[in-house]
Amino acid sequence: MTYRRAAIPALVGALLMTLLLWWAGASAQALQLRGTTSVFDIDSANELWRWLAPWSYDPATALQSDGTSGAGTGGDTAVSGGTQYSDLYRTAMQIRYVAVFVFFLAGALLLLRRIPPAQGRTPATLCALWAWGPVAGTLAVTVSAPWLIASRGRGSYRFLPQVASVIASSGPVTVFAALLAAVGTVLVARVTVKGADPLPRRSVPPRAARLAASVGTAVIAVSLVILSYVSVAAWIQTSFGVGTGLLSDPGDLLREWLLLGAWTGPATAPLGDWLLYRAADVLMLAVVWWALRLLPGLLTRTTAPAMAVGAVCATVLGLLVSQVVHMALDDTVSVWGPVYLFSKLGDGVPAALTFGIMAGVAALVTLRLAGDRDTGKQEKVPSTV
Repeated sequence: MTYRRAAIPALVGALLMTLLLWWAGASAQALQLRGTTSVFDIDSANELWRWLAPWSYDPATALQSDGTSGAGTGGDTAVSGGTQYSDLYRTAMQIRYVAVFVFFLAGALLLLRRIPPAQGRTPATLCALWAWGPVAGTLAVTVSAPWLIASRGRGSYRFLPQVASVIASSGPVTVFAALLAAVGTVLVARVTVKGADPLPRRSVPPRAARLAASVGTAVIAVSLVILSYVSVAAWIQTSFGVGTGLLSDPGDLLREWLLLGAWTGPATAPLGDWLLYRAADVLMLAVVWWALRLLPGLLTRTTAPAMAVGAVCATVLGLLVSQVVHMALDDTVSVWGPVYLFSKLGDGVPAALTFGIMAGVAALVTLRLAGDRDTGKQEKVPSTV
């Protein structure tokens, strides 16, 4: 699929993603209305506030969501700073929305070009675009973090932990917005791909594909199994301090970008529950392996950018599957209400980006060493769109 044909659906998807997030942020103010507690209980309303506030243009909404409105001099400064801090906050949000548009557009262009919704690829295209949405949201909040932190009036205080907190705030709303944006993108792409040259699926040696998928999954397992173990995570948290300056306390930020989960030994929980949660982790690795196994055959060309982005999407997809399983195992619905059922959805996306890129590169190198040579020439067969 040429970039010219991919541009229109990618633009539609990026615009839809941006508008959905803008609408979600604008809806945060509705939770301040008096009738809110008659629809939601107070805990559910607060949780919805946490989801929507990172995308709100209202500075007061953001201050209430991160707890700084009453947090001593820092919160007082941000509130009393008047126009200066409000303008800085709005600048941060403008950067955030432009960034989410650009990042989703760039990823969608690459995915539609390399995994066009033709020749049986439509489900894969939809899943890849859906998984890319939370990644675009994470990158957007990361880029806008310095301006947002400065708008709170205490940017020099524990800067890196604040950055980690901002990055973790994109939340479940990006997952839901990305699903709708992915559906819209694929529907438009199905129209624009008609009349294009046939895009047959590549024939990849099964042994090479399995080996590449195993190597890529092993890279993901480093984060999920080794780094996410509680004692290793604690070591990461405490072992990289660099004094008391602007770059002090990097532990939270490192954990955000390196840890796909968190787990302990069976002594901390009933054995049956512990095994069920570990089964969810195994399921995540199985989904990643399966996606990486299919990825080389789905791509029109196995280039490094396509494999890296595809592996990131595979990792995010596996992460979402494991989080859905955790939702079924948790009893938070009966305690906190139905909104909390989705509270962890989208966690771990920064680490999925970090290790997904490494997994994609490792899988590509393994493919090449195992004998798969992508020359860019494909046998033309009748197209069935």
